[in-house]
Amino acid sequence: MADNAAGPSDQGTGRKKLILMAALIVAIAGAGYWFLIRTPPQTSPEAGEVVVLEPIQLNLAGGRYLRVAMALQATTDVEEDIDGSRALDAAIDVFSGLPLEEVDEPESRASLKDELRERVMDLYEGELMDIYFTEFVTQ
Repeated sequence: MADNAAGPSDQGTGRKKLILMAALIVAIAGAGYWFLIRTPPQTSPEAGEVVVLEPIQLNLAGGRYLRVAMALQATTDVEEDIDGSRALDAAIDVFSGLPLEEVDEPESRASLKDELRERVMDLYEGELMDIYFTEFVTQ
């Protein structure tokens, strides 16, 4: 009588192949994630020189004015002196012609500074970490 059923050793070999294939698929998926999908950790720029800009006077609405001075926190990636004229021009655009009340109110001033920071950071494309007001006087 011939027995066509697989013997115990054939079943063990099939199971080993199945486990080996599953392990191989997991290893390939892990490698694919590691090399293709995973984003490498971002390195934060290091603080470099602080560039202090000369104060400027800006005309506000109603014959008032604002005297503002800023400092630019550069990164260590900057290889040459930073020209502050672009930052001062952005400050003129943001603050000129505003009513005194908008400039004096702390929440509004913080919002305006955020707008200025965003513009300046875009202008200097990774050369700066932050901007600081070193003088902010209204009259």
